[in-house]
Amino acid sequence: MTFTANPNFEHSQPPRIGVLVTNLGTPDAPEKGPLRRYLREFLWDPRVVEIPRALWWLILHGVILRLRPARSAAAYRGIWTDQGSPLMVNTRAQAEALGRQLRQHYGEQVLVEFAMRYGQPDIAGTVRGMLDRGVDKLLVLPLYPQYSGPTTGSTFDAVAANLGRRRRVPDLRFVAQYHDHPAYIDALARSILDYRKAHGPADRLVLSYHGEPRRCLDLGDPYFCQCHKTTRLVAEKLGLAEDAYVTTFQSRFGKAEWLQPYTDATLRSLPGSGVRSVQVICPGFSSDCLETLEEIAVENRDYFLRAGGERFAYIPCLNSDPGHIDALSAVIADNLHGWLDEQRDPEATRARAMALGATR
Repeated sequence: MTFTANPNFEHSQPPRIGVLVTNLGTPDAPEKGPLRRYLREFLWDPRVVEIPRALWWLILHGVILRLRPARSAAAYRGIWTDQGSPLMVNTRAQAEALGRQLRQHYGEQVLVEFAMRYGQPDIAGTVRGMLDRGVDKLLVLPLYPQYSGPTTGSTFDAVAANLGRRRRVPDLRFVAQYHDHPAYIDALARSILDYRKAHGPADRLVLSYHGEPRRCLDLGDPYFCQCHKTTRLVAEKLGLAEDAYVTTFQSRFGKAEWLQPYTDATLRSLPGSGVRSVQVICPGFSSDCLETLEEIAVENRDYFLRAGGERFAYIPCLNSDPGHIDALSAVIADNLHGWLDEQRDPEATRARAMALGATR
């Protein structure tokens, strides 16, 4: 194996701390071609679909990539903006806001960038650019509050695979979850309170998280438990009675059993038990995206209203709300302890290196 060098390295470079925030990814455009490329990369990840590779290759290429891109493209066109997909717009805005806030606290010592696990900007290229700019300590923050193998675990795989091919590996810290961080819980609770002050309460608060196969839970993935802990902490913060809220799971795929209760089935059933109004929030999503803006705010809204519900409201994700940026900054600060205290004189370092025979 040939290991990747850093041809731009100089001993006079000031040491920098890199903060890499990541999200799932998005197609380049709401069209079949870009959707096919995106889905091929996403669905081929063994963390996402744990089926024997040969069998899954036949299913993926023989069925799914022939049918799903057109349907997905139509759904994406319904939420696409002039700046691109909402996930891309929101993640970029989050990274930019985090960069501004961290620079205020730590100066130019800290560099913030964002990357997508699938699609562009990719992790490999973004990490390369950060190392070229002098980053020798790297903190990775996947924007998934609750740990799950198909999301957070897959991000770690991509970072590790990239660094594993490098001649010099930076100091590395990886935030695996922040589902119960007080600042994150505060931001969620505040967003619900603010929404209710503006629009009034509802009979039931539905906290809908992305689903995953039940098999993941049975094999030890903590996602299900962490989602319920997030719900419990938010409910306690808001002082909600047990019958005032419910945790559900959305976006199931295929015929296998997924985490329950399912969001769509729950919303269909609530009017029959006397619930006339609901407010839905998605605490597992840091940014609004297809799964929140189309699946929840449109598709699941229709399920509830057709079943006899009278008022449905979707509470947006935290996105780049200042409270969310404060929360993410707090998570980052908790994970930078020890790194920020190190002081080094770049010119003195270069002089010592040149004395020992270095050329730059």
